[in-house]
Amino acid sequence: MATNKPVKVESTPLTPFERSFGFPMLDRLSREFDTLFDRFGFEKPFFERTPAAMWTPTMEMVTKPNELLVKVDVPGMKKEEITLEVAEDHLVIRGERKHEAEEKKEGYVRTERTYGTFYRAVPLPEGVNPELAKATMHDGVLEITMPMVKVEEKKKKIEIAGPVTEPAGTKAA
Repeated sequence: MATNKPVKVESTPLTPFERSFGFPMLDRLSREFDTLFDRFGFEKPFFERTPAAMWTPTMEMVTKPNELLVKVDVPGMKKEEITLEVAEDHLVIRGERKHEAEEKKEGYVRTERTYGTFYRAVPLPEGVNPELAKATMHDGVLEITMPMVKVEEKKKKIEIAGPVTEPAGTKAA
């Protein structure tokens, strides 16, 4: 039976300027190198400074009695900058947050806003009907709903073929 519990999502959101290779050991090694660059006063590696670096919006996925609700945080984005599709039982969300054309370094104390492309492919739970999906966007939150049907467990008793055997310890007369 469906509940209002979040569905386990396989990806982990990234903090601003953090990249993930999908392997915890590589992620840790990457952070260690970043720390070394910072300690010795060197600039970050080129791939860290590129404005097209990937970022990952945070999201939650909740099953309700009759629908799946997915909320994705995409502050500052327009619906035209995001595409949604279902491919091979995955909800695919991709988009690009573009950096403003004016780029002044003066006056910046710190910037943690992320820009660039993102891509999420999230597995859909069994029973979701993506054909009837609806999406809305309000106040920087993209909401996708898909109806869910109760998946009936199919059971069928299978008879075992072969001669009938007597229980152990009994003899036929």
